[in-house]
Amino acid sequence: MDWSDFILRIFCFFLTGPGIGGNVFVFVKHMCMFVKSPEKKSIDLILTHLAFTNSVTLCTTGNVYATSALLLQNFLGNVGCKTVIFLGRVARGLSICTTCLLSVFQAIIISPTTPTWTKLKLWITKHIVPCLLLFWICNSLISSNLLYYITTINNTSRSGAIYTQGYCCMLPSKLVVKWVFLTLMALRDIIFQSLMGWSSGYMAFRLYKHHQHILYLQRTRFTKINKTSPEIRATQSVLILMSSFLFFYWADFIFSLCIGSFFTNNSIIKNGKMFLELSYATLSPFVLMHRVAHLANCWSTL
Repeated sequence: MDWSDFILRIFCFFLTGPGIGGNVFVFVKHMCMFVKSPEKKSIDLILTHLAFTNSVTLCTTGNVYATSALLLQNFLGNVGCKTVIFLGRVARGLSICTTCLLSVFQAIIISPTTPTWTKLKLWITKHIVPCLLLFWICNSLISSNLLYYITTINNTSRSGAIYTQGYCCMLPSKLVVKWVFLTLMALRDIIFQSLMGWSSGYMAFRLYKHHQHILYLQRTRFTKINKTSPEIRATQSVLILMSSFLFFYWADFIFSLCIGSFFTNNSIIKNGKMFLELSYATLSPFVLMHRVAHLANCWSTL
């Protein structure tokens, strides 16, 4: 391992510390609000789950990278590698699903007050827990192949080990198995990112309509209106969070494609992918801490 490789890994190691701290703060804060204040159960539950999944990502993926970055002895073992990589992959899928749920929920909340939209608001508010449980089941099944094919590098001398993450590697699988799980992952990502695209487009449209309404009021009343409603500020917060997720997701996808197709042993590409895997989980709690009051005000009645 050269010095540039070592420095980048150390940087990613120190990236996990603030990320875990921020996510723990968001988790504890909204868990307490969930228990004490029934008025904001919907938002508190979603944000608690998002902070928890981000924490799992940092504690698993970050732990694997940190072990190899500091040149520590591999203490995970075979079972540890399977568990850590599996939980990290499940947490990544849950992050996609939870961010999508947050985005769709916000799009529904700012929708017009019509009988149809009102029924949908009530329905989705009552079905948050079943949605989260379904996310866990689906992502666990999609990642179940890792429990068989992931092993520690100490347990294999095969040159066929195709993907390494710290001291853990993935053994080659049958072509049918590989494509079945890749297809399931692709379907999950396509479905949830399509929902994100719809909700972000709808929220952007509602923001544009609100902006036009403000301009109209300014022209008719000859006054400057600076106050923005909690719903608009909450929508802006969700859009920032979702945009950050999509940026890091697609950048990570491109790096993964490069690793799998062209630059299998390129340390710069691998370390760039490592940085991207940890960045969203580190960034999101600070976005939430900065603007979470707007979300709470917006959803205080749900």
